[in-house]
Amino acid sequence: MTTPWDTGTLIGTSSAYWRGCALQAAVRLRIFSILGEEQKSLEEVRSALDADRRGTEYLLNALAAMRLINKHADFYQNSDEAVELLTESSGRYIGHIILHHHHLLDGWAQLDQAVRQGAPVAKRSYGEEVERESFLLGMFNLAMGSAPLVAAKVVLDGKKKLLDLGGGPGTFSIHFCRRNPDLQAVVFDRPTTKPFMQKTAAAFNLTDRINFIGGDFNRDPITGGPYDVAWLSHILHSNGPKQCQDLIEKTYDILEPGGEILIHDFILKDTKDSPEFGALFSLNMLINNPEGRSYSGAEIAVMLESAGFKDRRFIDPHTPNNSLIMSATR
Repeated sequence: MTTPWDTGTLIGTSSAYWRGCALQAAVRLRIFSILGEEQKSLEEVRSALDADRRGTEYLLNALAAMRLINKHADFYQNSDEAVELLTESSGRYIGHIILHHHHLLDGWAQLDQAVRQGAPVAKRSYGEEVERESFLLGMFNLAMGSAPLVAAKVVLDGKKKLLDLGGGPGTFSIHFCRRNPDLQAVVFDRPTTKPFMQKTAAAFNLTDRINFIGGDFNRDPITGGPYDVAWLSHILHSNGPKQCQDLIEKTYDILEPGGEILIHDFILKDTKDSPEFGALFSLNMLINNPEGRSYSGAEIAVMLESAGFKDRRFIDPHTPNNSLIMSATR
């Protein structure tokens, strides 16, 4: 936040969810996909939605005010950015993560209660499968944007076998393998993610270099090793300190001597009050997770040292959400 707080910025921040809800509603209604690359009338959009004319007009006008769509008389057309990022036919579609944010909204509306009780709150359910799909595909959306940046910054010269712990669709494994032709990867995650991982690996012609092992890394032994590099992306923030320590120690045990652990997360400064996204993300964990939170660099360093790792260093891949990587060696 670089603008000084005043009445205007406070009200703007307090009402910022209006914009988010308008965007989420448009994605849920598939408005951007209905428009595609064509110009359509209010009536055409209303008919495609099978919705009320007044409601459709007000939402379209709000989206036009947000510059997500362009309005000409009573006709509406996607902006270039909406075509690229918000239509389902686009390879850069990010609608799934927007739907995931919508599923979190009810919990955020009860943040005061979560703070009082120090634990997750009861939230509206959209169905387990619907929520799982939007989460997995949403993480894939985000990772596809950040993985090339990460792969360009992480040097894996000489590394032959990578463990992608909790890697879901294997997005980071894909980009690490594309950049390092001699690298093989293993995604270790819950069995339900296997079909998604196989599909994405096949899309990049990497089925012969990326394998999958099903398991719960908090309960089951991590198998398939030894590995000479382990990638833990956005794993720590979903776990409490003891679980994180145990997981780092399990990772140490399956690495070759000289092997490298790479922890990628919203790592806070040691004062825990920046970056802003990481600090806010701790609140998201409070609402949705019994123990998870963002961790500071100092906290992760202590965990790594306790497990036996050495030679710690930070890598900044300059991702849009200011995530960082902490590297250490067995």
